[in-house]
Amino acid sequence: MILKTENLSHRYGANWAIRDINIEIADNGIIGLLGSNGAGKSTTMNIICGALNQTEGNVFINGADIRKQPELAKQSIGFLPQNPPVYLDLTVDEYLTYTAELRKIESRKVKAAVAEAKEKTGITHFSKRVIRNLSGGYRQRVGISQAIIHKPKLVVMDEPTNGLDPNQLIEARKLIREIARERTVLLSSHILSEIHLLCREVIMIESGRIIFSDSMDAFNNYMQPQSVLVRFANPPPVIELQQVQGITRAEYLTDKQARIFFDGEEDITERIIVAGVQRDWRIREVNLEKGQLDDIFKQLSTQTIQ
Repeated sequence: MILKTENLSHRYGANWAIRDINIEIADNGIIGLLGSNGAGKSTTMNIICGALNQTEGNVFINGADIRKQPELAKQSIGFLPQNPPVYLDLTVDEYLTYTAELRKIESRKVKAAVAEAKEKTGITHFSKRVIRNLSGGYRQRVGISQAIIHKPKLVVMDEPTNGLDPNQLIEARKLIREIARERTVLLSSHILSEIHLLCREVIMIESGRIIFSDSMDAFNNYMQPQSVLVRFANPPPVIELQQVQGITRAEYLTDKQARIFFDGEEDITERIIVAGVQRDWRIREVNLEKGQLDDIFKQLSTQTIQ
């Protein structure tokens, strides 16, 4: 078992930040830790990585109790906090050499470990560059390099794509997938699409408790289309849209684009298109919308309470 938590709980003062968090991860791949801001994701990750002592419960990393055997447990962990823990006035080589030594990598193996980490994250050409002079995306890569330099079995990443531009985002996703081929990645995010794109399993935390833990396929059951966006060249009145079978409600977002809610009809797009042809709506675009994160939280929270 690469990661196991038992009734993990922590409180700040009188308030519980997380309560009875039970996680078991045995295989390589990307596991998503999903939750809204303040749900308890960062607290959970900080405890798993040994950066915060839990109030109650146990954490085992590759079989080692992180409280009783902290050094042994941390040999199997790589951690990338939300803000990369880099020293801006060091060069990439200086910083990674320092982190390799912190990880107690043998002196004769440090140079090779630094070179391998740089190659895997695509920053070899920045070896002598001062970190302060790197873009946000490349600072993130340096942060990932320090998290994998000792070849841990578990890499924990807290909001690793936060603040990246679209091009950096694509590269970061590719890098995370490559890392997950050889080890387990526990990745937190409050962005539903990010978890959906990267993860094979999902653990969802809300108000400090796990409300869902299963495969991405199972999670997809909660992401069924609920509405459709339609752009018209000749937009009809709302009342006319609501006459189409299956449509429960419609609203215009712009003069030409409407959000149409429906009751689960699988062929709703076909019905809209047929009606549009018959009534000369001149439809230009139709897009199904997946369930929104807040809606999924509500569904799962309700089921958990019941």
